[in-house]
Parts: sequence; structure tokens; C-alpha cells
Amino acid sequence: MTHMKSLLQKAVQAALVLSLVVVPLLAFTTPVAAQSAQSEVCSGLGQAGGNCGGSGSSINHAIAAAINILSLVAGVAAVIMLIIGGLRFITSSGDSSGVASARGTIIYALVGLVVVALAQFIVHFVLARVK
Repeated sequence: MTHMKSLLQKAVQAALVLSLVVVPLLAFTTPVAAQSAQSEVCSGLGQAGGNCGGSGSSINHAIAAAINILSLVAGVAAVIMLIIGGLRFITSSGDSSGVASARGTIIYALVGLVVVALAQFIVHFVLARVK
């Protein structure tokens, strides 16, 4: 049981690290100033009858897809942890240490869900501004 407990704690920590470290780093990979200069150049090319490659939008789509996949994985892990925490809470039989451990698992899973939701919102907000 202690092996499963440490494995679950490592899974929660990994989901939290992914949510807190990787997601914000992906949000700031394309500088805003370069995008505005690129849009001005593309606008000028469009007026002159040229074609701008549109690579910025493909990068935005790739970032959005990566964020959606990471959010899905972290969200599924958080829901699984909620279920496990609920089962541990039910099977604790009133043992104070078991109840406290289950409560901690549930709280960490809920915090993970909130972090994933906020990361989704922030990334989509930033990508909408960059376009």
C-alpha cells in the first residue's frame, strides 16, 4: 500500500510540474513584437499582391494542440486522483490518518484541475492576442 501511495504522490507531483512549468513556458515561445512586425510585413505583401507564408498561425495551432493534449492528460490524471481519494476516504473507516491522507489527495487533485483550467485559459488568451 505504501508503494501505491508513493506512486500516486509522484503522479500528482508530475501533473503539477507539467501544469506549472511546461504550460507557461509554451505560452511565451513566440514574441509579441515579432508577430506585430510580421503582420505588418504580411499586410504590405498582401497589398502588393504577394503571399505571406502564414507560418505564425501554424505555430499557434501547434502550440494550442500541444497545450490541449497536456491539459487532457493532466485533467484525466486529476480526475483519477479524485476518484482514488474518494475511495480512500470511504475505505478509511474513520481512521484519522487515512481520512487526512484521502482529504489531501482530493485537495491536491482539485488544485491540479484548477491549475489546468487556468493554464488553458491563459494560453488561449495569449494565442488569441498574438494572431
